[in-house]
Amino acid sequence: MCRRRGFTLIELLVVIAIIALLMGILMPALSRVKKQARSVACQALLKQWGVIWAMYCDDNDGRFCEAGDLGWKRGTWVIALRPQYRTKSQILLCPAAAKRRPSGGSSDLDYGDSTHSYIMGSGGIFDSREEASYGGNNWLYYAEGAGKIQGRPIPWNWKTKDVAHAGNVPVFADAMWRGGGPCYRTSETGALAPSFNRIVPPQFDGQWRGYGYEMMHFAMSRHQTGTNVLFMDWTVRSVGLKELWTLKWHRKYPTNGPWTQAGGAQPSDWPEWMMHFKDY
Repeated sequence: MCRRRGFTLIELLVVIAIIALLMGILMPALSRVKKQARSVACQALLKQWGVIWAMYCDDNDGRFCEAGDLGWKRGTWVIALRPQYRTKSQILLCPAAAKRRPSGGSSDLDYGDSTHSYIMGSGGIFDSREEASYGGNNWLYYAEGAGKIQGRPIPWNWKTKDVAHAGNVPVFADAMWRGGGPCYRTSETGALAPSFNRIVPPQFDGQWRGYGYEMMHFAMSRHQTGTNVLFMDWTVRSVGLKELWTLKWHRKYPTNGPWTQAGGAQPSDWPEWMMHFKDY
Protein backbone atom coordinates (compact mmCIF):
# COMPACT_ATOMS: atom_id res chain seq x y z
CA MET A 1 0.00 0.00 0.00
CA CYS A 2 1.41 3.41 -1.05
CA ARG A 3 1.81 5.98 1.74
CA ARG A 4 1.44 9.71 1.04
CA ARG A 5 4.50 11.69 2.07
CA GLY A 6 4.18 15.38 3.08
CA PHE A 7 6.81 18.11 2.85
CA THR A 8 9.44 18.14 5.49
CA LEU A 9 10.18 21.32 7.43
CA ILE A 10 13.45 21.76 5.58
CA GLU A 11 11.73 21.44 2.21
CA LEU A 12 9.14 24.03 3.20
CA LEU A 13 11.86 26.41 4.34
CA VAL A 14 13.71 25.95 1.04
CA VAL A 15 10.54 26.73 -0.95
CA ILE A 16 9.85 29.82 1.18
CA ALA A 17 13.44 30.96 0.71
CA ILE A 18 13.18 30.53 -3.06
CA ILE A 19 9.91 32.49 -3.15
CA ALA A 20 11.45 35.27 -1.04
CA LEU A 21 14.46 35.40 -3.35
CA LEU A 22 12.25 35.63 -6.43
CA MET A 23 10.18 38.37 -4.80
CA GLY A 24 13.34 40.30 -3.99
CA ILE A 25 14.38 40.06 -7.63
CA LEU A 26 10.98 40.82 -9.13
CA MET A 27 9.74 43.63 -6.89
CA PRO A 28 12.25 46.29 -8.06
CA ALA A 29 11.50 45.32 -11.67
CA LEU A 30 7.75 45.56 -11.05
CA SER A 31 8.25 48.95 -9.37
CA ARG A 32 10.14 50.23 -12.41
CA VAL A 33 7.43 48.93 -14.73
CA LYS A 34 4.78 50.67 -12.64
CA LYS A 35 6.70 53.96 -12.76
CA GLN A 36 7.20 53.62 -16.51
CA ALA A 37 3.47 53.02 -16.94
CA ARG A 38 2.71 56.21 -15.01
CA SER A 39 5.17 58.15 -17.16
CA VAL A 40 3.49 56.87 -20.34
CA ALA A 41 0.06 57.80 -18.93
CA CYS A 42 1.43 61.25 -18.07
CA GLN A 43 2.64 61.73 -21.64
CA ALA A 44 -0.81 60.75 -22.91
CA LEU A 45 -2.36 63.46 -20.72
CA LEU A 46 0.14 66.04 -21.96
CA LYS A 47 -0.82 65.15 -25.53
CA GLN A 48 -4.40 66.02 -24.60
CA TRP A 49 -3.09 69.32 -23.26
CA GLY A 50 -1.35 69.83 -26.60
CA VAL A 51 -4.73 69.62 -28.31
CA ILE A 52 -6.19 72.12 -25.81
CA TRP A 53 -3.34 74.62 -26.26
CA ALA A 54 -3.45 74.22 -30.05
CA MET A 55 -7.21 74.83 -30.14
CA TYR A 56 -6.82 77.96 -28.05
CA CYS A 57 -4.09 79.34 -30.30
CA ASP A 58 -6.04 78.47 -33.47
CA ASP A 59 -9.07 80.32 -32.11
CA ASN A 60 -6.94 83.40 -31.31
CA ASP A 61 -4.92 83.98 -34.50
CA GLY A 62 -2.04 81.87 -33.25
CA ARG A 63 -1.63 83.86 -30.03
CA PHE A 64 -1.22 82.47 -26.57
CA CYS A 65 -3.40 83.88 -23.81
CA GLU A 66 -2.67 87.38 -22.61
CA ALA A 67 -0.82 88.09 -19.41
CA GLY A 68 -3.57 89.99 -17.66
CA ASP A 69 -4.19 91.44 -14.24
CA LEU A 70 -6.23 88.46 -13.07
CA GLY A 71 -4.47 87.99 -9.79
CA TRP A 72 -1.83 85.76 -11.37
CA LYS A 73 -0.36 87.79 -14.21
CA ARG A 74 1.83 84.92 -15.33
CA GLY A 75 -0.52 82.04 -14.57
CA THR A 76 -3.44 83.00 -16.78
CA TRP A 77 -3.49 79.67 -18.66
CA VAL A 78 -5.62 78.44 -15.75
CA ILE A 79 -8.42 80.81 -16.74
CA ALA A 80 -7.91 80.88 -20.50
CA LEU A 81 -8.01 77.09 -20.87
CA ARG A 82 -10.60 76.35 -18.19
CA PRO A 83 -13.49 76.05 -20.69
CA GLN A 84 -11.58 73.18 -22.29
CA TYR A 85 -10.70 71.25 -19.13
CA ARG A 86 -13.57 72.18 -16.79
CA THR A 87 -15.51 68.95 -17.39
CA LYS A 88 -12.42 66.74 -17.33
CA SER A 89 -10.36 68.18 -14.50
CA GLN A 90 -8.63 64.82 -14.01
CA ILE A 91 -6.25 65.77 -16.83
CA LEU A 92 -4.77 68.35 -14.45
CA LEU A 93 -3.16 65.53 -12.48
CA CYS A 94 -0.12 63.49 -13.47
CA PRO A 95 -0.67 59.83 -12.41
CA ALA A 96 2.62 59.98 -10.48
CA ALA A 97 1.49 63.07 -8.51
CA ALA A 98 -2.26 62.83 -8.17
CA LYS A 99 -2.62 63.42 -4.42
CA ARG A 100 -1.89 66.21 -1.98
CA ARG A 101 0.75 65.97 0.73
CA PRO A 102 -0.71 64.73 4.04
CA SER A 103 0.40 67.97 5.70
CA GLY A 104 -1.22 70.21 3.06
CA GLY A 105 -3.97 72.67 3.78
CA SER A 106 -2.53 76.07 4.61
CA SER A 107 -1.55 78.63 1.97
CA ASP A 108 2.12 78.02 2.78
CA LEU A 109 1.73 74.40 1.71
CA ASP A 110 -0.21 74.88 -1.52
CA TYR A 111 2.81 73.98 -3.68
CA GLY A 112 3.44 70.36 -4.68
CA ASP A 113 6.54 68.26 -5.18
CA SER A 114 7.74 65.32 -7.27
CA THR A 115 5.04 62.99 -5.96
CA HIS A 116 2.26 65.37 -4.90
CA SER A 117 -0.04 67.90 -6.54
CA TYR A 118 -0.36 71.62 -5.81
CA ILE A 119 -3.49 73.69 -5.22
CA MET A 120 -4.46 76.66 -7.36
CA GLY A 121 -4.29 79.98 -5.52
CA SER A 122 -7.38 81.57 -4.02
CA GLY A 123 -9.10 84.85 -4.61
CA GLY A 124 -11.59 86.23 -7.10
CA ILE A 125 -12.23 84.07 -10.13
CA PHE A 126 -9.48 81.69 -9.05
CA ASP A 127 -11.44 80.43 -6.06
CA SER A 128 -12.20 77.05 -7.65
CA ARG A 129 -8.98 75.82 -6.00
CA GLU A 130 -8.31 72.96 -8.42
CA GLU A 131 -5.58 70.48 -7.67
CA ALA A 132 -2.98 70.07 -10.40
CA SER A 133 0.47 68.67 -11.08
CA TYR A 134 1.25 70.40 -14.39
CA GLY A 135 2.43 73.95 -14.99
CA GLY A 136 2.98 76.29 -17.90
CA ASN A 137 5.98 78.14 -19.30
CA ASN A 138 5.38 81.70 -18.15
CA TRP A 139 7.27 83.11 -21.14
CA LEU A 140 4.43 82.13 -23.49
CA TYR A 141 1.99 84.93 -22.84
CA TYR A 142 0.94 87.56 -25.32
CA ALA A 143 1.50 91.16 -24.28
CA GLU A 144 2.13 94.48 -26.00
CA GLY A 145 4.97 96.92 -25.52
CA ALA A 146 8.58 96.83 -24.42
CA GLY A 147 7.97 96.92 -20.68
CA LYS A 148 8.01 94.18 -18.08
CA ILE A 149 5.56 91.90 -16.36
CA GLN A 150 6.56 91.29 -12.76
CA GLY A 151 10.14 92.13 -13.67
CA ARG A 152 10.26 89.94 -16.81
CA PRO A 153 10.91 91.71 -20.15
CA ILE A 154 7.87 91.47 -22.44
CA PRO A 155 10.00 91.22 -25.64
CA TRP A 156 11.36 87.89 -24.37
CA ASN A 157 7.85 86.34 -24.42
CA TRP A 158 7.00 83.99 -27.28
CA LYS A 159 3.48 85.46 -27.68
CA THR A 160 2.52 83.18 -30.62
CA LYS A 161 2.94 79.52 -31.49
CA ASP A 162 4.52 80.21 -34.88
CA VAL A 163 8.21 80.25 -33.98
CA ALA A 164 11.38 78.59 -35.24
CA HIS A 165 12.63 75.45 -33.49
CA ALA A 166 9.29 75.02 -31.74
CA GLY A 167 10.29 71.47 -30.82
CA ASN A 168 12.66 72.83 -28.18
CA VAL A 169 10.29 75.43 -26.68
CA PRO A 170 8.47 74.11 -23.59
CA VAL A 171 4.78 74.91 -23.23
CA PHE A 172 3.50 72.70 -20.42
CA ALA A 173 5.21 70.18 -18.15
CA ASP A 174 5.27 68.23 -14.93
CA ALA A 175 5.47 70.90 -12.23
CA MET A 176 5.09 71.60 -8.53
CA TRP A 177 3.43 74.98 -9.19
CA ARG A 178 1.17 76.49 -11.85
CA GLY A 179 4.12 77.68 -13.90
CA GLY A 180 7.54 79.19 -14.02
CA GLY A 181 9.75 81.36 -16.18
CA PRO A 182 13.37 80.21 -15.85
CA CYS A 183 15.97 82.81 -16.87
CA TYR A 184 19.56 83.80 -16.14
CA ARG A 185 19.07 87.57 -16.08
CA THR A 186 16.46 90.31 -16.24
CA SER A 187 18.01 92.90 -18.56
CA GLU A 188 19.32 92.87 -22.10
CA THR A 189 22.79 93.96 -20.98
CA GLY A 190 23.05 91.94 -17.78
CA ALA A 191 25.65 89.19 -17.53
CA LEU A 192 24.57 85.56 -17.31
CA ALA A 193 24.15 84.65 -13.66
CA PRO A 194 24.17 80.92 -12.82
CA SER A 195 23.33 81.78 -9.20
CA PHE A 196 20.24 83.85 -10.14
CA ASN A 197 17.29 82.50 -8.20
CA ARG A 198 15.14 81.92 -11.31
CA ILE A 199 17.65 79.46 -12.79
CA VAL A 200 19.34 77.65 -9.89
CA PRO A 201 18.68 73.90 -9.41
CA PRO A 202 17.03 72.59 -6.23
CA GLN A 203 19.27 71.33 -3.44
CA PHE A 204 17.03 68.28 -3.02
CA ASP A 205 14.20 66.68 -4.96
CA GLY A 206 11.01 68.70 -4.56
CA GLN A 207 12.61 71.71 -2.88
CA TRP A 208 10.42 74.81 -2.64
CA ARG A 209 12.06 78.16 -1.90
CA GLY A 210 9.34 80.48 -3.15
CA TYR A 211 7.66 81.63 -6.32
CA GLY A 212 10.80 83.31 -7.68
CA TYR A 213 12.87 80.10 -7.85
CA GLU A 214 11.30 79.19 -11.13
CA MET A 215 13.42 76.37 -12.55
CA MET A 216 12.77 74.50 -9.31
CA HIS A 217 9.09 74.37 -10.25
CA PHE A 218 9.99 71.92 -13.04
CA ALA A 219 13.30 70.32 -11.93
CA MET A 220 12.13 67.33 -9.93
CA SER A 221 12.50 63.58 -10.33
CA ARG A 222 8.87 62.69 -10.97
CA HIS A 223 9.60 60.02 -13.56
CA GLN A 224 12.76 58.30 -12.32
CA THR A 225 15.50 60.23 -14.13
CA GLY A 226 13.50 62.95 -15.81
CA THR A 227 10.23 64.74 -16.42
CA ASN A 228 7.65 65.02 -19.21
CA VAL A 229 7.26 68.13 -21.34
CA LEU A 230 4.83 69.36 -24.00
CA PHE A 231 6.60 71.45 -26.65
CA MET A 232 5.38 74.19 -28.95
CA ASP A 233 5.18 71.86 -31.95
CA TRP A 234 2.68 69.93 -29.76
CA THR A 235 4.97 66.94 -29.32
CA VAL A 236 5.53 65.35 -25.92
CA ARG A 237 8.70 63.65 -24.73
CA SER A 238 10.64 62.73 -21.64
CA VAL A 239 13.33 65.26 -20.72
CA GLY A 240 16.34 64.59 -18.51
CA LEU A 241 16.47 66.79 -15.42
CA LYS A 242 19.67 68.57 -16.48
CA GLU A 243 18.28 68.83 -20.02
CA LEU A 244 15.74 71.36 -18.72
CA TRP A 245 18.53 73.96 -18.74
CA THR A 246 19.05 73.42 -22.50
CA LEU A 247 15.44 74.11 -23.52
CA LYS A 248 14.52 77.41 -25.16
CA TRP A 249 12.40 78.90 -22.38
CA HIS A 250 12.18 82.42 -23.87
CA ARG A 251 13.39 84.25 -26.98
CA LYS A 252 16.67 85.37 -25.39
CA TYR A 253 17.31 82.26 -23.35
CA PRO A 254 20.83 80.82 -23.95
CA THR A 255 20.56 77.07 -24.49
CA ASN A 256 24.33 76.84 -23.91
CA GLY A 257 24.29 78.75 -20.64
CA PRO A 258 26.41 78.14 -17.53
CA TRP A 259 24.27 75.20 -16.38
CA THR A 260 24.98 73.17 -19.55
CA GLN A 261 27.95 71.13 -20.76
CA ALA A 262 28.47 73.63 -23.58
CA GLY A 263 28.58 76.40 -21.00
CA GLY A 264 31.19 74.59 -18.91
CA ALA A 265 29.03 72.95 -16.24
CA GLN A 266 30.68 70.00 -14.49
CA PRO A 267 28.91 67.15 -12.64
CA SER A 268 30.39 68.47 -9.39
CA ASP A 269 28.66 71.86 -9.94
CA TRP A 270 25.24 70.28 -9.41
CA PRO A 271 23.59 69.56 -6.07
CA GLU A 272 24.56 66.13 -4.77
CA TRP A 273 21.21 64.49 -5.56
CA MET A 274 21.54 65.53 -9.24
CA MET A 275 25.19 64.65 -9.82
CA HIS A 276 24.45 61.14 -11.13
CA PHE A 277 21.90 62.32 -13.70
CA LYS A 278 22.92 62.51 -17.36
CA ASP A 279 24.69 65.72 -18.36
CA TYR A 280 23.55 67.84 -21.32
